[in-house]
Amino acid sequence: MKMFLPILFILCLSFSASYASVQDFCVADLSMSEGPAGYPCKKVSGVSVDSFVYSGLGTAGNTTNIIKAAVTPAFVAQFPGVNGLGISAARLDLAIGGVIPMHTHPGASEILVVIEGTICAGFISSSANIVYFKTLNKGDIMVFPQGLLHFQINSGKGLALAFVSFSSPNPGLQILDFALFANNLPTELVTTTTFLDAAQVKKLKGVLGGTG
Repeated sequence: MKMFLPILFILCLSFSASYASVQDFCVADLSMSEGPAGYPCKKVSGVSVDSFVYSGLGTAGNTTNIIKAAVTPAFVAQFPGVNGLGISAARLDLAIGGVIPMHTHPGASEILVVIEGTICAGFISSSANIVYFKTLNKGDIMVFPQGLLHFQINSGKGLALAFVSFSSPNPGLQILDFALFANNLPTELVTTTTFLDAAQVKKLKGVLGGTG
């Protein structure tokens, strides 16, 4: 009996893989809770062509904010058709002087293509803290490996526009500045872990809405 267990396990995996490979799509049922593998599939009877079309990236985002930038996502929450496909997209608008601060996407790698303007973009390796950055012009493409800190800055004299794609329907986002200064993490802990003085920390907390 024991000798058949590995074979049975392999057969089960094979059947599971076969089922997955013949399922054409899994449009997200947003009325259900998201799990580690994504959202449950909507019944095919409730799926239409509109499930696979999203028109939200045609309008510029609002850049009248502290970072002078806007990211308009087409993630699974906005675009249910990408559920289970390992892809998503977003629009990036940068006003003059606009910046997307140091941030990371824990769940996906990213590719950025510049449509208009000039963008200085880069990332930092986790192994040796090596910085890779370059000024990108219209038509240039840059990749940002999954989980690494990266940034984008409008380094030109006009508006900048880029579209980005991700290797996950829900790439996740953590912005370093907000993680440190836009919450109630005590100032004493921030100063100890960042080597900034208390006055600087309190100033940044005040700007970003943090307390403590």
